[in-house]
Amino acid sequence: MRLKSLVPGVIFAVVARRFFIRLLVLKFGRDVKKLNAGDYSSLLAAYDDDFVLHFHAGDHRWAGDWVGKTGMDCFLQNFTAARVQGEIRQIAVSGPPWAMTLWVRFDDHADGPDGGRLYENRTVLVLRTRWGKIVEQDDFYIDTGRFLPFDRKLAELGVDPVPKPS
Repeated sequence: MRLKSLVPGVIFAVVARRFFIRLLVLKFGRDVKKLNAGDYSSLLAAYDDDFVLHFHAGDHRWAGDWVGKTGMDCFLQNFTAARVQGEIRQIAVSGPPWAMTLWVRFDDHADGPDGGRLYENRTVLVLRTRWGKIVEQDDFYIDTGRFLPFDRKLAELGVDPVPKPS
Protein backbone atom coordinates (compact mmCIF):
# COMPACT_ATOMS: atom_id res chain seq x y z
CA MET A 1 0.00 0.00 0.00
CA ARG A 2 2.84 2.44 0.79
CA LEU A 3 4.48 1.91 -2.61
CA LYS A 4 1.19 2.62 -4.32
CA SER A 5 0.91 5.97 -2.53
CA LEU A 6 4.50 6.94 -3.47
CA VAL A 7 4.04 6.44 -7.22
CA PRO A 8 2.07 9.67 -7.86
CA GLY A 9 4.66 11.71 -5.95
CA VAL A 10 7.55 10.18 -7.90
CA ILE A 11 5.75 10.75 -11.20
CA PHE A 12 5.05 14.38 -10.23
CA ALA A 13 8.71 14.95 -9.27
CA VAL A 14 9.97 13.51 -12.58
CA VAL A 15 7.49 15.53 -14.65
CA ALA A 16 8.19 18.74 -12.67
CA ARG A 17 11.95 18.32 -13.14
CA ARG A 18 11.55 17.80 -16.90
CA PHE A 19 9.30 20.85 -17.09
CA PHE A 20 11.84 22.91 -15.14
CA ILE A 21 14.68 21.86 -17.48
CA ARG A 22 12.49 22.77 -20.46
CA LEU A 23 11.93 26.24 -18.94
CA LEU A 24 15.71 26.66 -18.51
CA VAL A 25 16.28 25.68 -22.14
CA LEU A 26 13.68 28.23 -23.29
CA LYS A 27 15.04 31.02 -21.06
CA PHE A 28 18.68 30.52 -21.97
CA GLY A 29 17.74 29.89 -25.62
CA ARG A 30 16.15 33.35 -25.75
CA ASP A 31 19.17 34.85 -23.99
CA VAL A 32 21.58 33.27 -26.49
CA LYS A 33 19.46 34.45 -29.41
CA LYS A 34 19.78 38.01 -28.07
CA LEU A 35 23.50 37.45 -27.42
CA ASN A 36 23.96 36.40 -31.05
CA ALA A 37 22.30 39.69 -32.06
CA GLY A 38 24.76 41.62 -29.85
CA ASP A 39 22.49 42.17 -26.82
CA TYR A 40 23.74 40.31 -23.76
CA SER A 41 21.78 42.25 -21.11
CA SER A 42 19.30 39.48 -20.26
CA LEU A 43 22.10 36.91 -20.07
CA LEU A 44 24.20 39.19 -17.84
CA ALA A 45 21.22 39.57 -15.49
CA ALA A 46 21.45 35.82 -14.72
CA TYR A 47 24.89 36.28 -13.10
CA ASP A 48 25.47 37.14 -9.43
CA ASP A 49 27.51 40.20 -8.46
CA ASP A 50 30.17 37.88 -6.94
CA PHE A 51 30.34 35.65 -10.02
CA VAL A 52 33.59 34.10 -11.34
CA LEU A 53 34.17 32.73 -14.84
CA HIS A 54 37.15 30.37 -15.15
CA PHE A 55 38.27 30.41 -18.78
CA HIS A 56 41.15 28.56 -20.41
CA ALA A 57 44.54 30.14 -19.71
CA GLY A 58 46.62 31.41 -22.60
CA ASP A 59 47.75 34.45 -24.52
CA HIS A 60 44.34 35.55 -25.84
CA ARG A 61 41.67 38.09 -24.92
CA TRP A 62 39.41 35.64 -23.10
CA ALA A 63 42.09 33.96 -20.93
CA GLY A 64 41.89 33.45 -17.18
CA ASP A 65 39.36 34.35 -14.52
CA TRP A 66 36.71 37.02 -15.06
CA VAL A 67 35.47 38.21 -11.68
CA GLY A 68 32.14 39.79 -10.78
CA LYS A 69 29.30 40.95 -12.95
CA THR A 70 31.60 43.72 -14.23
CA GLY A 71 34.12 41.09 -15.35
CA MET A 72 31.41 39.11 -17.12
CA ASP A 73 30.22 42.30 -18.79
CA CYS A 74 33.72 42.82 -20.24
CA PHE A 75 33.93 39.16 -21.28
CA LEU A 76 30.60 39.42 -23.11
CA GLN A 77 31.73 42.67 -24.77
CA ASN A 78 34.66 40.71 -26.21
CA PHE A 79 32.31 37.89 -27.23
CA THR A 80 29.90 40.18 -29.09
CA ALA A 81 32.66 42.35 -30.62
CA ALA A 82 34.14 39.17 -32.11
CA ARG A 83 30.68 38.38 -33.53
CA VAL A 84 30.75 34.93 -31.99
CA GLN A 85 27.50 33.05 -32.56
CA GLY A 86 26.47 30.32 -30.14
CA GLU A 87 23.87 27.61 -29.84
CA ILE A 88 22.75 25.60 -26.84
CA ARG A 89 22.64 21.93 -27.77
CA GLN A 90 21.65 20.43 -24.41
CA ILE A 91 21.22 21.26 -20.73
CA ALA A 92 21.52 18.85 -17.81
CA VAL A 93 20.77 19.81 -14.21
CA SER A 94 21.59 18.44 -10.77
CA GLY A 95 21.04 19.60 -7.22
CA PRO A 96 18.21 21.42 -5.48
CA PRO A 97 16.74 24.60 -7.02
CA TRP A 98 18.59 26.84 -4.52
CA ALA A 99 22.02 25.32 -5.36
CA MET A 100 21.89 23.81 -8.85
CA THR A 101 24.66 22.79 -11.16
CA LEU A 102 23.95 23.06 -14.88
CA TRP A 103 25.94 21.43 -17.67
CA VAL A 104 25.35 23.21 -20.96
CA ARG A 105 26.57 21.86 -24.30
CA PHE A 106 27.29 25.05 -26.23
CA ASP A 107 28.65 25.21 -29.78
CA ASP A 108 30.02 28.48 -31.12
CA HIS A 109 31.57 29.97 -34.23
CA ALA A 110 32.52 33.31 -35.76
CA ASP A 111 32.62 34.40 -39.38
CA GLY A 112 34.68 37.20 -40.86
CA PRO A 113 33.38 40.17 -42.85
CA ASP A 114 33.80 38.15 -46.06
CA GLY A 115 31.65 35.33 -44.65
CA GLY A 116 34.58 32.95 -44.17
CA ARG A 117 34.71 30.95 -40.95
CA LEU A 118 37.29 32.42 -38.55
CA TYR A 119 36.59 30.17 -35.60
CA GLU A 120 34.49 27.18 -34.57
CA ASN A 121 34.43 25.14 -31.37
CA ARG A 122 32.32 23.02 -29.04
CA THR A 123 32.18 23.41 -25.30
CA VAL A 124 30.58 22.31 -22.09
CA LEU A 125 29.79 25.08 -19.65
CA VAL A 126 29.50 24.05 -16.01
CA LEU A 127 27.47 26.62 -14.11
CA ARG A 128 26.93 26.65 -10.37
CA THR A 129 23.99 28.62 -9.04
CA ARG A 130 22.84 29.98 -5.72
CA TRP A 131 19.23 31.04 -5.31
CA GLY A 132 18.68 31.41 -9.05
CA LYS A 133 21.86 33.36 -9.89
CA ILE A 134 24.97 31.95 -11.56
CA VAL A 135 27.88 32.27 -9.12
CA GLU A 136 30.60 30.27 -10.89
CA GLN A 137 31.24 29.03 -14.42
CA ASP A 138 33.90 26.80 -15.93
CA ASP A 139 34.16 26.55 -19.73
CA PHE A 140 35.63 23.33 -21.16
CA TYR A 141 36.39 23.56 -24.89
CA ILE A 142 37.05 20.70 -27.28
CA ASP A 143 40.02 22.52 -28.84
CA THR A 144 41.59 25.33 -26.82
CA GLY A 145 44.27 25.74 -29.49
CA ARG A 146 41.74 27.60 -31.63
CA PHE A 147 41.63 30.66 -29.35
CA LEU A 148 45.03 32.17 -30.19
CA PRO A 149 44.66 32.04 -34.02
CA PHE A 150 41.14 33.46 -33.67
CA ASP A 151 42.42 36.26 -31.43
CA ARG A 152 45.15 37.08 -33.98
CA LYS A 153 42.57 37.22 -36.79
CA LEU A 154 40.44 39.58 -34.72
CA ALA A 155 43.45 41.84 -34.14
CA GLU A 156 44.14 41.86 -37.90
CA LEU A 157 40.52 42.93 -38.44
CA GLY A 158 40.94 45.77 -35.93
CA VAL A 159 38.75 44.23 -33.20
CA ASP A 160 40.46 45.43 -30.03
CA PRO A 161 40.10 43.40 -26.82
CA VAL A 162 38.13 44.73 -23.89
CA PRO A 163 40.45 44.33 -20.89
CA LYS A 164 39.44 42.77 -17.59
CA PRO A 165 38.44 45.29 -14.96
CA SER A 166 41.11 45.94 -12.37
